[in-house]
Amino acid sequence: MNNEAREADVKIESSWKAVLKDEFGQDYFKALTEFVRGEYQHTIVYPPPKSIFRAFELCPFDKVEVVILGQDPYHGAHQANGLCFAVSEGVPLPPSLQNIFKEIAGDLGQKLVHKTGDLERWAKQGVLLLNATLTVRARTAGSHQGKGWEEFTDAVIRKLSEEREDLVFILWGNYAKSKGAHIDRAKHRVIESAHPSPFSASNGFFGSKPFSKTNDYLVEHNKKPIEWL
Repeated sequence: MNNEAREADVKIESSWKAVLKDEFGQDYFKALTEFVRGEYQHTIVYPPPKSIFRAFELCPFDKVEVVILGQDPYHGAHQANGLCFAVSEGVPLPPSLQNIFKEIAGDLGQKLVHKTGDLERWAKQGVLLLNATLTVRARTAGSHQGKGWEEFTDAVIRKLSEEREDLVFILWGNYAKSKGAHIDRAKHRVIESAHPSPFSASNGFFGSKPFSKTNDYLVEHNKKPIEWL
């Protein structure tokens, strides 16, 4: 398959396709595509194929104002929906998302208006909810790590850092912090803390106030704050 055909085969939002076009022709992306296609054919994989690039679909390149980095999609049935930390309408909130909502309420000093976990409402305001790995085998955490997704999402972060200005990157936990190596901190605001998981939330996530810090930065740079509630 030539590069043009491979690029046309990637179902990703048009602005992202233009920015990332050089990635689609690389050997790692060809190998990744073949691996993921085979996984969907022979086992159960999350999220559904149409939702792999949902974060990009809801938040075009030039609309991104905030990036929240996750690691893997959820590997339980009906959970992963293409947005990091989010779950589809009607699905019980996973513990990390429960803790995120607790911190929002505590940080902003208000009760949540929305209590569903989809988070599409954030994405449509310019929050790119990006997992480092965009697919996972059912009930097998980390099963699609080391297959090329990390290289692809590193390129996403690098392009945002290089070609945009005054973005906020929210990095929760050591894994997300390591992905932050590609961010130009002279151009962008980086907010780091412990992960919202129950194993670490009490060790620096609760009370870190990432949501008010994000909005303060956006307002300082004449941008619209995010309606987190």
